[in-house]
Amino acid sequence: MQQIGLLSDTHSYLDDRILHHLRGCDEIWHAGDFGTAAVVEQLQELAPLRGVYGNIDGRDVRLTQPLVQDFEVAGLRVLMTHIGGYPGHYSPAARPLVQQARPGLFISGHSHILKVMPDSRLGLLHLNPGAAGRHGFHKVRTLLKFQVAAGKVQQLQVVELGSRTGE
Repeated sequence: MQQIGLLSDTHSYLDDRILHHLRGCDEIWHAGDFGTAAVVEQLQELAPLRGVYGNIDGRDVRLTQPLVQDFEVAGLRVLMTHIGGYPGHYSPAARPLVQQARPGLFISGHSHILKVMPDSRLGLLHLNPGAAGRHGFHKVRTLLKFQVAAGKVQQLQVVELGSRTGE
């Protein structure tokens, strides 16, 4: 069993709330828009990191994070990219990736909208952790925590980190 912390769209912002909720995770997954390589480094100090670069990430992040991650954890095939859409509305770039890889879990970020949606047509679960940073239109910063065991996502928790304005 693996304890996973999933976040996205930090946009160069990590605070004690984020770090508190990620402590104790076996792995941290970041679905893009880190903002800076410093965010990558801070997360790597907490736990092994799997991430993808997002549309705002510069060369410093793109040198260490790929556009797409395709991996297996505890019997679950995972596909992650920053701009992916969601079931029934996958982005043009993500649609063929999802159809070819046939993951059990598809993760994207970018929208700043938290989504947990099954795709019964493709037999997968889609997760978008929303945005953990302060930049964007979202009102509440969020991340997800869950366990992966025997090829399934279990004990899924939405973590609200407070408002993006710090109120």
